[in-house]
Amino acid sequence: MVRQRAATMILLALLVLVLTACSKASEVTEATPPQQDTPVEESGTQTIEHLKGTAVVPQKIERMVVLSAAYIDHMLTIGEKPAGVNVEVRYGGDYLPYLADQLAGVPTVGSADSPNLEAILQIDPDVIVIESRTAESMYDQLEKIAPTIVLGTEWLDYADDTTYWTQDLLTIAGMYNKVDLAKEKIAEVEQQAKQLKAKIEQLDQKKLAYLRVREKTLQIYAAKGHPTNTLLYDDLGFVPTSVTPAEQREDLSMEKIADVDADFVILEIDPNADEYLNNINASSLWKGVPAVGADQVYTTDSFWLFKGWGAIGRSEIINEVEEMIQ
Repeated sequence: MVRQRAATMILLALLVLVLTACSKASEVTEATPPQQDTPVEESGTQTIEHLKGTAVVPQKIERMVVLSAAYIDHMLTIGEKPAGVNVEVRYGGDYLPYLADQLAGVPTVGSADSPNLEAILQIDPDVIVIESRTAESMYDQLEKIAPTIVLGTEWLDYADDTTYWTQDLLTIAGMYNKVDLAKEKIAEVEQQAKQLKAKIEQLDQKKLAYLRVREKTLQIYAAKGHPTNTLLYDDLGFVPTSVTPAEQREDLSMEKIADVDADFVILEIDPNADEYLNNINASSLWKGVPAVGADQVYTTDSFWLFKGWGAIGRSEIINEVEEMIQ
């Protein structure tokens, strides 16, 4: 009987010890941070800050869809091929010509303003990257398909910073752990511009007008407000004409053409502007522009507006300008 009571007491004591240990283990479990608090690198994801907050995307991105010509340029600059790209409807609804060779086989997913959501869904992207203007109407719908990162702001928000075109390139490069490569590419373009600027500085006359012929009007671009403008007037050192606006492009009436005191004219022509261009060429006021008389009018298309945002495009503009001043 005594032995039985002793055994019972021992069992009770062991039970108390077990319960105490369980209680302490529970306390430890509650005090331990949950798994999602571990560093994102260890969980195979990365957190990207953007204009709409933050997005958690895979550490190794395999399928990125981009809805901006600039972001296509940025990806190709760092040796990455997009899984899907937007098109520009007003230029035929296909790849931008200067990037087309590198995009062979990449699915197109509509325009940035009106993306084809079904086409994007079929790609099953890891991440979608868009501009702020696209986000105004499409962010919520795109976010339902995949984490959506919003980059870019209005051009004038950058004030006098002429390197703002590099910001989104560096952000995208960071997602691929290729920031150093992006910086190398930026430095190469900057060096290319510096070398051409030295040649332009030797010119006796270097006033330049950057004009755009549209369907029913002629416009003159500003000295600032767009990365192509700042490339021409800041990085390359051309001098604005007396009618070149400071920050935003303006319409240029036929009568005002006589005031364009340009030694060089870059004439960007929209696809539907042939008739208005003929009217300009027939004008005696146009023929009185110094650059026209000296045969220093360089005709291009509207792709310069896209090229100015990326390292590949900027390099091509620099090459074209170098040919222009020969």
